[in-house]
Amino acid sequence: MNKNSTKFYLDGGAGRMECLLDLPKEAPRGIALVAHPHPLYGGTMENKVAQTLARTFVALGYATARFNFRGVGESEGVHDEGRGETDDMQVMYDYMRQQYPGLPVALSGFSFGTYVQSMFAQRLAAAGQAPERLVLVGTAAGKWAMADVPADTILIHGELDDTITLQQVFDWARPLDIPVVVIPGADHFFHRKLGHIKNWVIQLWRSKPEDTL
Repeated sequence: MNKNSTKFYLDGGAGRMECLLDLPKEAPRGIALVAHPHPLYGGTMENKVAQTLARTFVALGYATARFNFRGVGESEGVHDEGRGETDDMQVMYDYMRQQYPGLPVALSGFSFGTYVQSMFAQRLAAAGQAPERLVLVGTAAGKWAMADVPADTILIHGELDDTITLQQVFDWARPLDIPVVVIPGADHFFHRKLGHIKNWVIQLWRSKPEDTL
């Protein structure tokens, strides 16, 4: 756990949720929720990509929260294939909105976490609470039934990812007309390439795409 992270607990649909909060030095300008990779394959909120996303949003000035999915670490319950995990993301969302009222909410995730966040973003949009923006790394296209996401979503993928191939991501992103940032030489876990994630997210976050003139 990062020395600047604060651990806390929430009551989710399957019991206790083990959570971490990271805060910027100044008053936060937004809220960011980070979702970790698949819990049945070793995914936790301490995953290096999830940690990188958390640090990135703190650098952007966001109060950033993540939690262990059901059955991981101190979180109770059992894996629910994304359904219960999406419900638990709602619990985190409601809590953070209560703690930091009036701030925009960004969603980010890695691998299985991208599936959860796509489903959660769809839920928020249907409720008239569309998130500010999404960051999806190692998008789980072709593995799970990803929901459609907005055109300004930041998609980052590794060239050499053999867990979720670049072709699978292109096939998903193509009808949505969303560009994909490809990191040359990166595998699924972005070994020795984590800095690229932070650099690209910060650069793209500060330059939202505009409609063609």
